[in-house]
Amino acid sequence: MAEAFNSVELPSDKAARYAALAEEVASVLAGEPDQTARMAVVAGMLAQSFPHFFWTGFYRVDPGRPEELVLGPYQGTLGCLRIAFGKGVCGTAAQRRETLVVEDVHAFPGHIACDSRSASEIVCPVFDADGGLIAVLDVDAEIPAAFDAIDAEALNRLLARVFSV
Repeated sequence: MAEAFNSVELPSDKAARYAALAEEVASVLAGEPDQTARMAVVAGMLAQSFPHFFWTGFYRVDPGRPEELVLGPYQGTLGCLRIAFGKGVCGTAAQRRETLVVEDVHAFPGHIACDSRSASEIVCPVFDADGGLIAVLDVDAEIPAAFDAIDAEALNRLLARVFSV
C-alpha cells in the first residue's frame, strides 16, 4: 500500500520509499529552523509512510538533565515521559550514540515496555550540526524483526539531513 503526501505517491520498495519520503520531508521543512516543528513533521510523515510503524517519535535530551531523555513529538499511543541514559533501548542508544535495531524487544535486557504491543524497535541518535546529541528517534512495530539495515541507513541519512544543518 503506497501512502501519499500532497500529490506524490510513495514507492512500495522500502529503500525507494525512504528516498522519496526524504525529498518530501525536505520540501516541507525548507526554511523551518525550529527543532520541535522539524521533529513533529518527521514523526508524522514517517508514521504515515510505513503502515507497520506502531509508534514513531522523538525523545529529546533534556537540557536541564543532560543524561536524561524527555518525550518529544510523536505519533502513537502514550509514550514514556522520561528515560535515563543507559536504560531501555532509547537510553542505551543515547548513551552509546549509535543506532540500535532490536528484532525482539522482549529479549532486550532492561527493555522499557511503554506499550506491551511493541515487538521490535529501531532507535537512532539525532545529532545537531556540531555533532551534539539532541534526541533519539524511536520507531516501534507490533511485529518481530520489522527493521533492518535498510531502515537504519535511511533513517540515519534522513535525520542527518534534517537536524545536522
